[in-house]
Amino acid sequence: MSKSVNGFSKLNKLEKIDWLVSRFLNNDQKLKQVLLQYWNSNEILQNLHDDFIENTLTNFYLPFGVAPNFVINEKKYTIPMVIEESSVVAAASLVSKFWSTRGGFKANVISTVKIGQVHFMYEGDKTELENYFNSKKENLYKVTEAITKNMRKRGGGILTIKLRDKTAELENYYQLHVTFETADSMGANFINSCLEVIAKEFQKEDIQIVMSILSNYVPECLVHAEVSCIVEDLYAENSIELAQKFVQAIQIANAEPHRAVTHNKGIMNGVDAVVIATGNDFRAIEAGVHAFAARSGKYKSLTNASIENGIFKFWIDIPLAVGTVGGLTSLHPLSKLSLQLLGNPSAIELMEIIAVAGLAQNFAALRALTTAGIQKGHMKMHLTNIIKQLGASEKEKKFLIDYFEHKTITHNAVVEAYNKLVQEK
Repeated sequence: MSKSVNGFSKLNKLEKIDWLVSRFLNNDQKLKQVLLQYWNSNEILQNLHDDFIENTLTNFYLPFGVAPNFVINEKKYTIPMVIEESSVVAAASLVSKFWSTRGGFKANVISTVKIGQVHFMYEGDKTELENYFNSKKENLYKVTEAITKNMRKRGGGILTIKLRDKTAELENYYQLHVTFETADSMGANFINSCLEVIAKEFQKEDIQIVMSILSNYVPECLVHAEVSCIVEDLYAENSIELAQKFVQAIQIANAEPHRAVTHNKGIMNGVDAVVIATGNDFRAIEAGVHAFAARSGKYKSLTNASIENGIFKFWIDIPLAVGTVGGLTSLHPLSKLSLQLLGNPSAIELMEIIAVAGLAQNFAALRALTTAGIQKGHMKMHLTNIIKQLGASEKEKKFLIDYFEHKTITHNAVVEAYNKLVQEK
């Protein structure tokens, strides 16, 4: 039976599922039911989800939770988070409550500049190219006016267009480096549309346009978030020693890339969870953030900490290109709900909220790592997942949770305890 197909996109959903099940899943009807059971009974809502991507078969659910008690710039928030990893939302909730009694989080957006580039090849004289660019520059703005009209009304538009010589990196390679302000939209389609019009206007016989595309590296679309308190307020005891260990943990992440990657992954647990909940592009943000972490030529921590004059300070600077209008933010019912939950923030306010979520996750991780260790809390949260995998009853679940209250939790230990419980029945 052939596993190749022509015209797959023209099949309806059920036909696509039947083809997949018969060709790849041994015609197992139970597996077909797995796909069907995640269809939404609301046909209008299901059709909306079907149109988000191509060749949709079903929906893939992720938990939607909230972390309450965040205080950011003296304003209270309950932050929506979409993530499958246990302990992330719990950690955010614990940290938000901790800092709510210590002045809360402070955050501010440093810049919101985004970048797009027209990449091209040119073999001629550089001076002639520069003269041509200068002669065309004013018109490069003019040809985009129909596209930028509405954006300019909202305070956005094209900020600068510069010619860059990149021949030291690649022979004959130049680019038009364009900066944008996109107000409350992420602006990907807006930027790309502008770039394509600019490229068409700039192209001539000896200029070979290779591509026109926005960049997800946005080091000038930057937000800062921080917390601070007197050292003695950090821990119940041994505050000075433990605060120093906290700072050293970040210094290690700056010195050792293997640690820095895991360190920053923990930050992105918080960042991505809010980005997904609000319908933004977490892949673009991930790519930009990790490039920013390596901007010095060495991959380092996104966060920093200091102890000066008895004051502990912990902060993050992170590039975030997000939107609160357009795209999925305006289509997905839960994304719209998330933004309403946050008080319908501007893109700038959402940047601040997301940065705080990342900082909170890192605080929780470093606090655990430098004291009791990460596994104690993580495995406690993971225990319920192991119990579910075993198919334990509610009574068995309660017994196992009580049994491991003061014991080390491992997958094997839980399985052994469960098997013993079943055998004793």
